[in-house]
Amino acid sequence: MKKIFMFPILLIVYFCCIQNHTTAVTKSREAYEKTGKVIWEISTKEKLVAITFDDGPHPVFTPQILNILAEYNAKATFFVAGNKAERFPEVLKRVVKEGHEIGNHTYSHLITSRISAAQLTEELKRTDTIIVGITGIKPNLYRPVAGIYNDVIINTAVKNGKLVILWSWDQDPRDWRNPPANQITRYVTKGITPGDIIVLHDWHGSEFSQACQTVMALDDILRSLSNKGYKFVSVSEMLYRSNTYYPEPFFPFH
Repeated sequence: MKKIFMFPILLIVYFCCIQNHTTAVTKSREAYEKTGKVIWEISTKEKLVAITFDDGPHPVFTPQILNILAEYNAKATFFVAGNKAERFPEVLKRVVKEGHEIGNHTYSHLITSRISAAQLTEELKRTDTIIVGITGIKPNLYRPVAGIYNDVIINTAVKNGKLVILWSWDQDPRDWRNPPANQITRYVTKGITPGDIIVLHDWHGSEFSQACQTVMALDDILRSLSNKGYKFVSVSEMLYRSNTYYPEPFFPFH
């Protein structure tokens, strides 16, 4: 009888422990923001925004994006996948040559919340080594793949000298699904506020892809926001100009 009575109690204790463990592993956005280790957007009175691109470099789309950025004297931050940088080093060299910022986006682009500290450390270090070998620059910004974060991911990134950069919650048009360009433009421009971090993607499909709605939308986004008085800067420059926690710059700001 005692064993039968104890069983439901043990189940309750077990599930309480599981719940407590989950809470410890993945805290709220507000809790992470208070640590200063994770940035979603930046508080600034200036009309500044940071446009970021994930998953590249792409041999076709990244150069097209660079051409458009140059027309508006806009600077961006590119969160680079190590396996893409390895394949297209000349594109990455151009990104840096034209004054844009490079961040680490892991080597393999694994979409999982269960990555171990050892595995993530290897992903970050491998990507750093590749980027340094190509550009001479070691990234100090890191964006988790698909925006997935928890204590293991955040703490491992910080131990590897990274500041974790996510994006403003209303500035993800999910362009990786390749929706129509005008839909991407409307999503980004309708709710823009100073200090926003916009997430876009310069890698779509494969290296053989020839059409990208993000590229088509970018000119309209930059034109619309320029007409509203916005300037486009790297994440690090926006942090610097807002007197927020600021990592060492990659190069002199323009």
